[in-house]
Amino acid sequence: MALNVLVVDDSAVMRAMIIKTLRMTGLPVGEVYQAANGQEGLAALAEHWIDPGIVDINMPVMDGEEMIERMQGDPDVADTPIIVISTEGSETRINRLIQKGVEFVHKPFRPETIRDIVAKITGVNDGHDT
Repeated sequence: MALNVLVVDDSAVMRAMIIKTLRMTGLPVGEVYQAANGQEGLAALAEHWIDPGIVDINMPVMDGEEMIERMQGDPDVADTPIIVISTEGSETRINRLIQKGVEFVHKPFRPETIRDIVAKITGVNDGHDT
């Protein structure tokens, strides 16, 4: 089963880095969709089946936290697993996100961390011993 992934980050460089990392991990990555903010991310979710979403928090137009809240309020995408990859330093905000059921990874991140979390939340086998 190939995973369709949505990467939402206002930095094109960070989106490219996350996508390259995903492809290097051995995970079965299919289509990868990109968005520069939460509003674009929600539009992509409306058009494409997404297995996991990888979302930054601090973005213009609509931040990742608002995007996640809107996703969780939409029955069509409420069950989409989310990984937040962010430089966010506020423990209060991080804990609030974790309580919403998302996984949280600090930037910079290790490829193995992303691989293991994606495998865990999607149930796919990455071919590595975990």
